[in-house]
Amino acid sequence: MHPKAVLDECTELVRLALKFDHPADSVVSRYFRDHRNLGPRERATLAETVYTVLRKKLLFDHLAPSGSGPKERRLAILGFAHSLDDQLRRSQPAGSTPQRASRDFIKGGLNEQEKTWLDQCDQVDPSDLMDRHRHNLPEWLVQPLRAQLQDEFWPLVESLNRGAGLDLRVNTMLGKRAEVQAELAKAGIASSPTPYSPWGLRLQDKPNLQKVDAFTRGAIEVQDEGSQLLALLLDAKRGEMVADFCAGAGGKTLAIGAGMRSTGRLYAFDTSGHRLDALKPRLARSGLSNVHPVAIAHERDERIKRLAGKMDRVLVDAPCSGLGTLRRNPDMKWRQSPQAVAELVVKQTAILASAARLLKPGGRLVYATCSVLPEENEAIALAFTAAHPAFAALEISDVLTHLKVADAEKLCSGGPNGGSFLRLWPHRHGTDGFFAAAWQKQ
Repeated sequence: MHPKAVLDECTELVRLALKFDHPADSVVSRYFRDHRNLGPRERATLAETVYTVLRKKLLFDHLAPSGSGPKERRLAILGFAHSLDDQLRRSQPAGSTPQRASRDFIKGGLNEQEKTWLDQCDQVDPSDLMDRHRHNLPEWLVQPLRAQLQDEFWPLVESLNRGAGLDLRVNTMLGKRAEVQAELAKAGIASSPTPYSPWGLRLQDKPNLQKVDAFTRGAIEVQDEGSQLLALLLDAKRGEMVADFCAGAGGKTLAIGAGMRSTGRLYAFDTSGHRLDALKPRLARSGLSNVHPVAIAHERDERIKRLAGKMDRVLVDAPCSGLGTLRRNPDMKWRQSPQAVAELVVKQTAILASAARLLKPGGRLVYATCSVLPEENEAIALAFTAAHPAFAALEISDVLTHLKVADAEKLCSGGPNGGSFLRLWPHRHGTDGFFAAAWQKQ
């Protein structure tokens, strides 16, 4: 497709995404369903352009007024150009300068005025920019990140703006990690073992896995290494009664079920039947027979009450702001707000308290989010510990060390007074941002 035609498509998709009335991944998927004439290369270019605009929105908003034509087109030009730069940079040796090749391609779709404007934008020295045009984060999010990370704030920003790689979880019911890695290599898919999860493989590229035999037969699932560690932390045993309280599409449920070797009984609770429907084809591939999806009305549903005091393990993967996933969901920083977070905190507190009632004495409770905000994480955990003396906070570093996770202490924060917490950061650990706390019921 000619670069002008690709840029026209990018402009329309950027316009739709910037309405922020639906998640960006849903907008992109819908656009591709409605435009089936687009080939794999064009789809990849459109998606990367839109996500680059979302990652660098404040910078592009700053540069756009000096151009001409519709604003969405100017943003699309910048997103197209920067995404091509990033792709070429990843594929070339360190220290090379890929910008010339990418500019020659994109300028094939620009008029002379746009070419001149893009050249002017390229001359802007990043060191001359205001902080907001460098970090591209809403101001309400900057303060809590700076307070937590201090000198690591800018490394985090760089990590978020690079986007996320692709991690796989090997289904240990159907194969060993080394064997599956060798199988993928024969299919031309290079991977390396994840440094912390014993089940994970990290891919160098983002291939289409839908027709790969290891995927179709259920030997692999796409799952971030951090998410795998949450399932590992629950440490569910064969024959136990276990609940994944906010199961969603079931990524962690499947990992937990494999760890249980398809024995016992594993409930996948969620208030969204639509999300649980997405679990069904994954469950069919997995070979698991111990998973029982259950749609509930709310955390106080009668089906929950009937199971009170019967569970050996409960995972509460709470609904949260999702701000730990900004590498892959950059629109979240523009779609969330302090008011929305405050509402989530109330919901998280209620869900955790209700889930705790399911535990039998000696049972383990794990609370987790994919947020980087203390009010959704440490504050919830410490308040729960204070309000529930029958639950003893566990040292996550000790739990992970016992599970033979390498360098477990590097994954944790906090101290002995409240139990150390799992705290994963993209720039430190190469995962999405995750938090987890755990307790044992006395």
